Amino acid sequence: MSKTSSYSLFDDVCGFVDEAAQYLDIHQGLLDQIKACNSIYKFHFPIRHEDGTYEVLTGYRIQHSHHKLPVKGGIRFSSFVDEEEVKGLAALMTYKCALVNVPFGGAKGGVSVEPKNYNERMLEKITRRYTSELIKKKFIGPAIDVPAPDYGTGAREMAWIVDTYEAFNPEVINAKGCVTGKPLSQHGIEGRTEATGQGVFFGIREALAVEEDMRELGLTTGYRGKTVIVQGLGNVGYYSAKYIAEAGAKVIGVAEWNGGIWDEKGIDIEALKEYQLKNKGFKGFPKGEFIENSIEMLTYPCDILIPAALENQITKDNAPKIQAKIIGEAANGPVTKEAEKILLEKGIMVIPDMYLNAGGVTVSYFEWLKNLSRVSFGKLERRYDQEKFRRLLGTIENATGEEFTEDEKTQLIQGASERDLVLSGLEETMVTAYHAINRVRKEKNIKSLRTAGFILALQRIAQSYTDLGIFP
Repeated sequence: MSKTSSYSLFDDVCGFVDEAAQYLDIHQGLLDQIKACNSIYKFHFPIRHEDGTYEVLTGYRIQHSHHKLPVKGGIRFSSFVDEEEVKGLAALMTYKCALVNVPFGGAKGGVSVEPKNYNERMLEKITRRYTSELIKKKFIGPAIDVPAPDYGTGAREMAWIVDTYEAFNPEVINAKGCVTGKPLSQHGIEGRTEATGQGVFFGIREALAVEEDMRELGLTTGYRGKTVIVQGLGNVGYYSAKYIAEAGAKVIGVAEWNGGIWDEKGIDIEALKEYQLKNKGFKGFPKGEFIENSIEMLTYPCDILIPAALENQITKDNAPKIQAKIIGEAANGPVTKEAEKILLEKGIMVIPDMYLNAGGVTVSYFEWLKNLSRVSFGKLERRYDQEKFRRLLGTIENATGEEFTEDEKTQLIQGASERDLVLSGLEETMVTAYHAINRVRKEKNIKSLRTAGFILALQRIAQSYTDLGIFP
């Protein structure tokens, strides 16, 4: 899953924006402002290894758009991190947030480092030092810039970040809102861990529900009976595959950087994930065929292909060989601009990353709101709702002379938990956004859902600038 050095995700994103702008009446000055990165912070910092040697690392935090504040975007720990990648990812966050109506500007950050080469103590040192650099330049804060996990980071790193921020800002009452994706013990939110994968599930489900579109692809509606290949079995790939399999689809291929598993009978995702965690890969997994060169699996026959790893995975070189009928971009930028043109000409539906992986930022928004309000969702009303439903059931029993079983009562009277409310909000966001994108696609008579998504996002961002009085 390598990245071509000459490839620029940021240029690709700008290309998509220019393409979408052709369908809108946007002043060129406004378009230039929307595309530009507002703030780019590149810095170097030393860390001392346990053997006494030193290493100088490079960090980034890029704020793409200030049309809404705070800005929002993950922090990536990867040897692939460079300025062009972070710029591209930050830009995607801007359009993603606008598309799903989450009131953030876009940002992204990262450290050019390979996490596997460091122990936990060193990773903590890197994370805290990175955070302190952001604090010094005011590139982090609940009203300024709110990071989140990304490739190579998780809840553990977010806990270190919030702890560091609170140490520097003891007087800030909303300090917990400086970062999302935190552990529950640090005022994270139920459902955040699986949010992006759950969003991928909802997004593809909505695409599959449109009978007219599925007929054009030669598919029936719904997940049942569909064959699926997933690239990447990290957090996003795992939860996407898990929920899709539970809905009746058959996962027949899973690719990772060090090999993949192919089994036309279907793969037990839970068993494969457990094996991966124990063995650091799929080699030796007792069921299915091990594929050494896993990138080839992207071209294997299936109904739905879900790239959930790194960007630049489907290019002009392998796009002609793709056999899937639907590509769901769970990762950021897995299909290049050139590749998408080839795929659309082949009649393949591409569900774009800017929509499909928006589950993470949507639930991050809920977590941020929870931190600002300083109360968990459902905490105030859950018991009240339970008592109200209990009385309602009692009234029904008295009127009918029939009694509900204890199991039925338990199911009917329970109030919504935080997780229930979070997933309900996520589902509403994904459902509404997909059909808005598809409606624009059909109104403009274009093939690309991505172009339709950018049109919708650009309309909303342009309106923000207009309402601010910055542009006519």
